[in-house]
Amino acid sequence: MQRIASFSVDHTRLQKGMYTSRVDGDVVTYDIRMKRPNQGDYLSCGALHTFEHLFATYARNSRYQDGVLYVGPMGCRTGFYLLVRGLSPQQSIDLVRESFAFIADFEGRIPGSEEAECGNCREHDLPGAKEAAREMCRVLEFWTPDDLAYQA
Repeated sequence: MQRIASFSVDHTRLQKGMYTSRVDGDVVTYDIRMKRPNQGDYLSCGALHTFEHLFATYARNSRYQDGVLYVGPMGCRTGFYLLVRGLSPQQSIDLVRESFAFIADFEGRIPGSEEAECGNCREHDLPGAKEAAREMCRVLEFWTPDDLAYQA
């Protein structure tokens, strides 16, 4: 089998940030790297799960909702993928910044976290998700479209 593109990124050099992972026609996949790979510091399962609920809910209700195709966690627990269509690189950065600010300040019941709505409703960590969002808000504060390229 051929090696997939995401395995070709040098994970020993990958820093926290937001990167263009791939472009398939009019669909852009962003790699939102919240933790440095293989450093022993990963998003906990509960924080990752809560972050997913909040990120997806915000993005799909934002002013950019028509361009949001998918929001989902990386299995390695170091970040998220965001797939969009029809959004500029700057709009995609703005969407992520706004989503993460929403998560950092979120209070209340986690959307979609009731037993009838969620396949693992007992494993959520709102404080962990909020802390991860606050950290990424600092990382992405001055991020520009020029920063979206993986560093070689």
